[in-house]
Amino acid sequence: MSEIRNYTMNFGPQHPAAHGVLRLVLEMDGEVIQRVDPHIGLLHRGTEKLAESKPYNQSIGYMDRLDYVSMMCNEHAYVRAIEELLGVAVPVRAQYIRTMFDEITRILNHLLWLGAHALDVGAMTVFLYAFREREDLMDCYEAASGARLHATYYRPGGVYRDLPDSMPKYQPSKWHDQGDVDAMNEARQGSLLDFIWDFTERFPQKVDDYETLLTDNRIWKQRTVGIGVVSPERALQLGFTGPMLRGSGVEWDLRKKQPYAMYDQMDFDIPVGTDGDCYDRYLVRMEEFRQSNGIIRQCVEWLRSNPGPVISDNHKITPPSREDMKGGMESLIHHFKLFTEGYCINAGEVYAAVEAPKGEFGIYMISDGANKPYRVKIRAPGFAHLSALDEMCRGHMLADLVAVIGTQDIVFGEIDR
Repeated sequence: MSEIRNYTMNFGPQHPAAHGVLRLVLEMDGEVIQRVDPHIGLLHRGTEKLAESKPYNQSIGYMDRLDYVSMMCNEHAYVRAIEELLGVAVPVRAQYIRTMFDEITRILNHLLWLGAHALDVGAMTVFLYAFREREDLMDCYEAASGARLHATYYRPGGVYRDLPDSMPKYQPSKWHDQGDVDAMNEARQGSLLDFIWDFTERFPQKVDDYETLLTDNRIWKQRTVGIGVVSPERALQLGFTGPMLRGSGVEWDLRKKQPYAMYDQMDFDIPVGTDGDCYDRYLVRMEEFRQSNGIIRQCVEWLRSNPGPVISDNHKITPPSREDMKGGMESLIHHFKLFTEGYCINAGEVYAAVEAPKGEFGIYMISDGANKPYRVKIRAPGFAHLSALDEMCRGHMLADLVAVIGTQDIVFGEIDR
């Protein structure tokens, strides 16, 4: 009997290294990949269609659930689209808060990416380290918005509320006595801004720890150097954005090229790679940790010394204060009407994009003058990256496919939308 060499293999959708419900149909020649066919639609939630059936202000929470690791960045693109259609001005303090939380979100995203990517390739420790730092930043999300993951904190015209003056504190329990709790609460004695500042003091040392574990680790380099190489020209043709594009050496970042919020006031650099392989994309994201940390520090310094409103005073689109709403009948009716019927937006179309942690996340919105959008199209960065998986993996080994999926930092919520 002749030996059959080429065979077809299913990778996923329940594969532990597949990052969500990714199903790949692989054509293999022994252990070498001949072709990768990504199958999508297994997580399809119809987000765009849902957004077209609801008033504008009721879909903000759906944006968190797209790329559920880049929550506030997704919200930012959506509320920017509404603000551009409305022509509403956002207070400066709200813009600084948005800029700060966009960068906190970038660090949160990259921490999960680093932990998962390292775990895929076989390094356990980094995963545990990364989640330790994520915990602190999740507490910042919770303090500001009340939710640790799906914040719904950005609103058209600003943000939901100002930053709190105190942080939640740990209480003694059967696991932690008073001494442990005092140590854990040491950074939580002041406001949220004080807690974030303390985090930015500690974080660069943590990034050094991750780099000590991985950057010169010979197994890590064997698994990532020269794997999934994409040339700068090809990266542009494939529609890459974010670290995938910058890893190939193209210096493109919406925060510099098309500034929004307060990024034109921030001092930061755009890290770029040279070889366009998995290792370069790793180094780009590691440097983004440090740059984001610096941006957060600049925002905290400004926010500490500049109080002010955090949401527009145009009450056609922003609700009355809770105090007014509890005490006055007209305000209560106004609040009720705003959150049930929303507001009508003049007919027009807009595309608003932000530099999300994974790349360019954009919202294309058409208004026909009603209180709900006529059309919402989401431009998700992961979709373009996934479509290049076949090209990036051909000729590589099966184990390299896992490294390439890791370096793409895929989250399926935004791909299947």
